[in-house]
Amino acid sequence: MTQTICIIDGHPDPDPARLCRALADSYAEGAISAGYDVTRINIWELKIPHLEKNEDFRTPPSEPILSERQKITAADHIVILFPLWLGGMPSKLRSFFEQAARGGFFVADPEKEGSWPRKMMAGKSARVVITMGMPGSVYRVLMDAGSLKALERGILGLSGFRPVHHTILGGAGDISSERFHAWKSQMWELGHSAA
Repeated sequence: MTQTICIIDGHPDPDPARLCRALADSYAEGAISAGYDVTRINIWELKIPHLEKNEDFRTPPSEPILSERQKITAADHIVILFPLWLGGMPSKLRSFFEQAARGGFFVADPEKEGSWPRKMMAGKSARVVITMGMPGSVYRVLMDAGSLKALERGILGLSGFRPVHHTILGGAGDISSERFHAWKSQMWELGHSAA
């Protein structure tokens, strides 16, 4: 059976010259060359309202989120790429996850009262790729990789994705041609191995 991979390009800017777009393309090319089926969710293409009321979590989202999250349902592995903005993911990507989570999509009510919520993504794996202008070591040590930990332990961990791996690409603000091509090659290899 062919494994399906869903790539979520979390950069909100539609400019095709964005680094996240190039890395997502390279990952997809590597995965397709290995025989994987690949779907894409491009955050820049979507109109995503902010979630404003807690009770909205109980109901499914409207389109286009309802259709886009079916790509996550069909996937065995997801890859989330985004630039670090103000220490976290861009708000549009965060809004996508909030809207997608509605109606028990990631985490559902427990089967019996008093037990843990059901992890609706159990059996799926994930990789998070974060690009940033600062050195990756500064993000890991001084900022404690806070937004990455929140994503891995929160949305992904609570909903059952396992294993969850990550790639931190620091120094993206002043990237040389050599480093750019090395990162693209790294993404191709990760896609080829569905890691």
